[in-house]
Amino acid sequence: MFKTFDEARRSIESLVPMQSGLDSLTQLGIDPIKQPHITILTQADVARRLANNSNMLREDLDPGILQCMRARDACRGWELTLSSISRERTGNFFSDFFNFSRRTHTTGWRFNALIVLVDNMVVYRTWGGEPMVNEIEVRTNPLGPLQDTGPSLVPPPTLR
Repeated sequence: MFKTFDEARRSIESLVPMQSGLDSLTQLGIDPIKQPHITILTQADVARRLANNSNMLREDLDPGILQCMRARDACRGWELTLSSISRERTGNFFSDFFNFSRRTHTTGWRFNALIVLVDNMVVYRTWGGEPMVNEIEVRTNPLGPLQDTGPSLVPPPTLR
């Protein structure tokens, strides 16, 4: 669907609430029937996600969200959860192979967006995520391949 975080962000930002329709979403390649990682939300799901704070007043809500609440069954949300993640094992081959030490370097990006539609018209959109993922995970097992064997090497007690 999108090759970069920035491409995904620009696409969501190009949607103009109260002006962009279903055809705009289709042109961007956003279609829950044809694309994976898009969840269709009911009006109740949208309300739980955006208007669930008891301290929030009705006038604090975005006009598009208020329109969704009034539209009831005509309101739908599309939640996009996209990522491009690459994991690479680095470090000493033998330490990794014999499970003494494993070092994994994770890079890429994660993106999420919420698009709210009323009668196939975009009334609200927002996005977030991690534009740059750069994580290193190191797992050490001092006993190497014997680390996970535990009780399986000890014979069970015999009953007399």
